[in-house]
This record gives sequence, structure tokens and C-alpha cells, in this order.
Amino acid sequence: MAKQPEGRPDAPEALPGPVVDSHCHLDVVDRHLKGGEEDLGVDDALARARAVNVTRVVQVGCDVASSRWAVQAAQNHDEVIAAVALHPNDAARIGEREGMAALEAAFTEIEALSIEPGVRAIGETGLDYFRTGESGRPAQAESFRWHIDLAKRTDRTLVIHDRDSHDDVISVLLAEGAPDRVVFHCFSGDADMARICADNGWYCSFAGVVTFSSAQPLRDALVVVPRDRVLVETDAPYLTPMPYRGRINASYLVPLTVRSMAQVRGEEVDELCDALWENSMRAFGEW
Repeated sequence: MAKQPEGRPDAPEALPGPVVDSHCHLDVVDRHLKGGEEDLGVDDALARARAVNVTRVVQVGCDVASSRWAVQAAQNHDEVIAAVALHPNDAARIGEREGMAALEAAFTEIEALSIEPGVRAIGETGLDYFRTGESGRPAQAESFRWHIDLAKRTDRTLVIHDRDSHDDVISVLLAEGAPDRVVFHCFSGDADMARICADNGWYCSFAGVVTFSSAQPLRDALVVVPRDRVLVETDAPYLTPMPYRGRINASYLVPLTVRSMAQVRGEEVDELCDALWENSMRAFGEW
């Protein structure tokens, strides 16, 4: 594979209507994990997104520190709302290395953050069998159940991280009783799983992966997701859409994913933008 050029990808053509980046990690974009890339601060990232009609961002926490950062970002920027949680891999790490008492202490901090102004969601939580082995899975499952309960108690949207764990995620959700609003972040299932989500009224959020040549099963799933349950996201700085795969991602690249989604679904881009906006407002509440 040819080496990707350094620096930011060029901004794509602006979308015809506003959309929401339903899952972003602006704190990681701000820190910039990749050498050789130009810094992209939060204000700059949001301004570049606005310029292409990506006018709202859901900033997502993965541990106590990033959840605190998400709350502050939401309180400092009108276009940002926050999701707070322990990522399943972080929950497993705490449980294995520090014990369940430490995990309970982290839960207490997340619960306090969950009722802060600007917090609309609990996430990302769920199960991840790709990075966590058998020994860490009990802590993951305990954490997932706890976050489901917190979302219900606080009337927050549940944002799910599901990697190589589709069946168990669905089983836990159904056994515990899902909150009123559930978003499968970076949906990675097939068409059959998309139908299960649709039957339960859960939202499926698609990232840049849907543009990859190897992702035909994901595109098959996108086709069957009802129009009123589809969302778009970056998961920035990860999962950059084609033709910039492998480079740093940011919310201003959402139009690439949206246009690809519209083509796959056989919809006009402006109609899909309208649906994505309306769905985001229902999934997270207007802001």
C-alpha cells in the first residue's frame, strides 16, 4: 500500500443540510495520536465541521478522565453534548488489575458526571471480545449491566460499543431491559443483526468503515436499517472514510460517509441529511 501523505485531508464538499457527528473523541483529536500530523484543536475541529454542515457533535467518554473532559466540552461549546461511561476494555482493565472495589469507585464517579448539564448519553459501554480475553469478561459484563441501569435511572441514551460480541450484547440488553433510546455506535453487524435492532427500535450509527471495499456485509446491513433509525458518526480520530483511510479522522470528513451511505441506500443526499438530523434529535434530544 502506498504511503499516505502527511497533513490533514482536504475538506469535502459541504452537505446540503446539517447533520450530527453522533460519536466523536475530540479530546483524542486534540492530543493527536499520529506523528507527522498537523495539530487540530477543538475550536478548529468544530469550525471545520460547521463549514461542511456538520453542525453538532456527540463527544464520548471512555473512562473517568475523558468523561470529565466530555462534560467540560459540552458546557463550553453549544454544538457539543456529552456521553459519559467506562469503555468495556477500561472496565475490564480496572477489574483485573485493581479489583471490583476500584471498578465500583469508577462507577460512582461516572454516575456523578451523568447528571451534569450537557450530558445526554451513557456510553460508550458494552462488550469487546477483540481486545479483552476471557479473564476480563466478567468485569465487562458487570459494567455493561450497570451502565444499562444508569441510563434507565437517568433517562439518558445508551451508546453501545460492540466488538466481536454481537450475540452477547443483544442478550444482555434484552435480559436487562433496554433503555428507551439505544444507539449501536460504529455498527458492525450484518443485515440480520440490523433487523434485530430495527425490531427493537434501536439506532444504528455508521462510521467510515462503511466506505471500505471489504465492508460489503456492513453495506448490506445499512440497506435494511429503517430510515428513522440510521445515524452517522466519525469515531474520530479513528475509522477515517475512503479515500483517506489510515489518516487522522475528524468531524469535517462526515460528508464522505454520508454521500457513500446515500449511494448505498439509493437515496438523495439531501433526504438522507434530513433523516440523519431528525434521528439524531430523537436519539439524543434537541440541542
